[in-house]
This record gives sequence, C-alpha cells and structure tokens, in this order.
Amino acid sequence: MKIQNVTYSLITISIIIGLLIFAQSILIPFVIALLIWFIVKKVRNLLDRSSFIKNYIPQWIKTFLASFFIFGFLFILFKVMSSNIEGLTNSFSNNSKNIDHLLVLINETFNIDIDEKVKEYVSMTNFSSQFKSIANSLSVGLGNFLMITFYVTFLFFEENFFQDKIRTIFSEETKYQNVMQIFNKIDKSMASYISLKSLVNLLSAFLSFFILYFSGIDSPIFWAFLIFIFNFIPAIGPIFGTVIPSIYALMQFGDFGPFLIIFFGVGTTVVSIGSLVEPRVMGNSLNISPLVTIISLAVWGSIWGIIGMLLCVPITVAMIIIFAQFERTKSIAILLSEKGVV
Repeated sequence: MKIQNVTYSLITISIIIGLLIFAQSILIPFVIALLIWFIVKKVRNLLDRSSFIKNYIPQWIKTFLASFFIFGFLFILFKVMSSNIEGLTNSFSNNSKNIDHLLVLINETFNIDIDEKVKEYVSMTNFSSQFKSIANSLSVGLGNFLMITFYVTFLFFEENFFQDKIRTIFSEETKYQNVMQIFNKIDKSMASYISLKSLVNLLSAFLSFFILYFSGIDSPIFWAFLIFIFNFIPAIGPIFGTVIPSIYALMQFGDFGPFLIIFFGVGTTVVSIGSLVEPRVMGNSLNISPLVTIISLAVWGSIWGIIGMLLCVPITVAMIIIFAQFERTKSIAILLSEKGVV
C-alpha cells in the first residue's frame, strides 16, 4: 500500500512539473500578475492607515490609485532599463580595442600567452547579441504587459467574492477559519519577505550605485538595478550581481583598476549587508532550511528560469505553511523548515 502511495505521489509530482513547464507561457504572466496584485493590495492597505482615506475614499478609487502608481513605476523602470541596455549594446563595438589592450597587459605582466584563448572565447561569446537577447526579452515582457494587466484587473474583481466562495465551500465555521488562517499566514509571510527583502536589496543597490558611478562604468543605474534584482536570488544572486558589472568594467576600461574597485567595493557592500543587516532585519521569519533554499533555487530555476529563481523563496514559504496544516504532509513541512518547527 505504501509503495502504491509513493507511486501515485511520484506520478502526481511528474504531472505537476510537466504542466509547470508546458504552460509556463500562461503561468508566468499570471504569477507576475499575482505578485503585482499583492503589492497593489498592500499599497492600498497603507493608504487605509489614513482615517480620512479609509472612511471617505471608495475602495475602487484606492485600488485605481495604487495600481496607477505601481504600473506607472514599472513602465518608467522598463523604459529606463531598455535605454540603458541599448546603450550598453552599442558600446561593445567600442570596447574591442580595450580588450586587446587588456590581453597585452596580462601577457606582459604574467608572462603568459592567453591572447588566442581569450579571443576564441570572445568570438564564441557574442556579448552584444547577449544584450540584444535581454532587450528582446524585455520587449516580450512588454508584450505580456497587456495580459498581465488583464490578470491583475480580474484578480481585483475576484477579490470581492473570494471570501464568500471560501465560506460556501467550507460551510463549517471551524474549517472556514482554518482555511482563512492559512491564507492569512501566507499573506503575512509574503508581505514580510517582499517588504524587508526589498529594503535590504535597495540599500545594497543604493550604496553600490555610488561605487559604480565614481568608478566611471557605463550605465551605473542599470548595474545597480541588476544588483537589486539579483539579490532576490538566494546564494548565487549576489555573486552574479558583483561579477557581471566587474567584468564589464574590465572590458570597458581595459584596466584592472576599475575592475578591482567594483569587484571588492560592490562585493564587500553586498556581503556586509547580506551577513550583518539582513539577518537582523528579517530574523527567522521565513523558516526555510538553507539546504532546501538551494534545492528550491535549482528546481524552480530549471522549470521557470530566472523568474523561478526569483520566486523560489516565496513559493517554498507558501508550501511550508500549507503542508503544515495537514497531518499527511506535516512531515514534509518539518523537513523543509529551518529548525523543524512549523
């Protein structure tokens, strides 16, 4: 019987993973819309802290104002990033002579001949096409913008009736309260993670911007934003956020000075904030095992790519909360948690 249950579980997991991969073109915009809806809802709740707004401004106006602010911010951010990426793409042709100078400098300094190998690598890795690929991805993202907007709009329509539907499904008061308690726990955990993590990442990006700006690297705003986004990815995110602009500085200047400034300056900033500030701010609120975080990063990254890496922590938090509510899955929640307390 146990073997049969294990078999059914493995089949179910395989089907779910297959659906997540096959339907990602539909699911990823929906998940992004769900995230935007959640943020808009929290901004609306902040507006409600004013007694005047809470008592005299209709709910739909508050929703519209919060949505207008969030979507306006995202649209401006998209335009700024697209402009920066286009500038970086165009600058690669001007950096080829710096790469040649850098190779000569390395050869003379270390008395080794890496010229052919590096040139072969550079020819194989078309950095300009890579940035154009990123720009195309942003264009696709803008193409999905309308779909995401529709999703967010209908999520707000659904919000008005969702609680009534849950009460209808779970007519017993005890079951209804248990279900609503699960949703409230997820809501609280997501709000805590997104807000605190965003503040920590914003601090890292803000301090890194000054290091990037005074180093003279092209488009420091873009690199600072990249650091902000990459820091949402556990473990490997801060490494990529430090290494990528450092390598670009090496290509831009053809000298080790700016490379070392950015590598050690940004690296020290990110590591210091990540190891000193973040634990004090966030504490143990997420309750995820570090090993599970890495596994979750690998699994969701392989399923949904960069979006999966960014969302792996919130998804795992929600899974722990849900699994902890049922006896059959509580043991899984204990294994996923940090100290076995759920």
